[in-house]
Amino acid sequence: MFDWAHTIPILSIVCYLPLVGAVAILAFLRGSSASTVRRFATGVAGLDFLVSLPLWWAFQRDGELFQFRESAGWIEAIGARYEFGVDGIALLLVLLTTFLGFLAFLSSWSAIQEREREYYIFLLLLQTGMLGVFMSLDFFLFYVFWEVMLVPMYFLIGIWGGPRKLYAAIKFFLYTLVGSVLMLLGILALYFFNGDGLLAWPGLGGDATFSVLRFHEIASQIPPDLQFWIFLAFFVGFAIKVPMIPFHTWLPDAHVEAPTAGSVILAGVLLKMGTYGFVRFSLPILPEATRELLPWMIGLSIGGILYGALVAMAQKDVKKLVAYSSVSHLGFVMLGIFALNPAGLNGGILQMINHGLSTGALFLLVGILYERRHTRLISEFGGLSKVMPAYATVFLIITMASIGLPTLNGFIGEFTILVGVFERSWVWAALAAFGIVLGAAYMLWMYQRVFFGPVRHEENQGLRDLNGRELACVLPLVVLCFWIGLYPKPFFEILEQPVEYIVQRVDPGYAEALAAARPGELPAVVAGSGE
Repeated sequence: MFDWAHTIPILSIVCYLPLVGAVAILAFLRGSSASTVRRFATGVAGLDFLVSLPLWWAFQRDGELFQFRESAGWIEAIGARYEFGVDGIALLLVLLTTFLGFLAFLSSWSAIQEREREYYIFLLLLQTGMLGVFMSLDFFLFYVFWEVMLVPMYFLIGIWGGPRKLYAAIKFFLYTLVGSVLMLLGILALYFFNGDGLLAWPGLGGDATFSVLRFHEIASQIPPDLQFWIFLAFFVGFAIKVPMIPFHTWLPDAHVEAPTAGSVILAGVLLKMGTYGFVRFSLPILPEATRELLPWMIGLSIGGILYGALVAMAQKDVKKLVAYSSVSHLGFVMLGIFALNPAGLNGGILQMINHGLSTGALFLLVGILYERRHTRLISEFGGLSKVMPAYATVFLIITMASIGLPTLNGFIGEFTILVGVFERSWVWAALAAFGIVLGAAYMLWMYQRVFFGPVRHEENQGLRDLNGRELACVLPLVVLCFWIGLYPKPFFEILEQPVEYIVQRVDPGYAEALAAARPGELPAVVAGSGE
């Protein structure tokens, strides 16, 4: 039987197919109409999603940790290799990227009316950059993709954004660049620690390498003081991308000014790069520093949950309200990750996916309304459920998913996070639960003002309801929200092995300590089996 999963370089195909599409538009569609470019780019994004789907079925839940491995020599003089591979965490994020990417292209058909050729080229390049970040198992390669995806997003905001687009684009670029430079210093510190050159850190010998898995192996031999400084360097780079407070101020501006597709990708995928960085690099490579700085990380996470919710409640712009809700929701993700136990990590990682689906859908819906009214002020609406019933129904479902209503995806993620956090501290769990109450307050208050009551403005009387293309954009997200909310088992199964691996590396005494504290109880759950 032909083993395509280990014979065909499927990860490279998925990663570079959008790049090939961008080159094709640049080289062969110069004189083509905007409609042709639009359809071609959307077709490439759709094909990329279809090509990535078999990864879900071919991934062996009980197989090797990192699968579909691709490796080749690259810059051998410095030890950099072309190394691709995905575990269950990266696999879910790759599928989320290709799925939301396709919907972002489809949503742009009526929203973008100028310089469409360049717009779709940048969107395709951004897709390749994001996929490369999640697939890379070499630090040098990871950093290249991390920087590459910064450029197209800068242009997407700066050219096709709102009235303050240049300010938002430059702010986004500078924030991310500062974090990237500090992250690079952390990568170089690890590199020289492992190497045997003149600048090697006193410690291990061996060949210089940027291999992520090599650093996983030597994590216990990295001195605690070095771990501390590398953790701080990584923290700034990843915290800006999450974003955690106080590094969050670029996010509302970027979201509000970005075009709809830019906001969808920014919320759905780009923010997950920061949380993914903590899970993939900070926790398994720097375990002692992680445990030492745990109270600070928990404090910032809970602060983000409460601050984001309170500021969202005060917003007059629907899009800015959803943007600040991301600060609160990503605080939940970080809280679950830094619970450092299987339940917290499972919930945090699943909530990364949940946030991408529900908040991505909210930005799509806000974009649809903005195309019709060219305003996002809550005060300009009211009674929309009477004139746009289908739109109001979908918006209600996604709102309920966002606030964590049972049977929808947000509930599963938040509940699992709270279980993990409660194991660490009931005070942390209580504060986080209060954030859920605040989240329900601002989302429901916004929905009530926009959709209920009389139609107060004449401009809203004749608003068109969702058309076929718009339904095709939002209904798949609704289906996935219900799927995860009603049957999350496949997602937890695919996360089981990588979560167990991370817990064992960041806190190897956790399982033994919990077993001693609760003799005879939950040994399988602690070990990550989920039974």
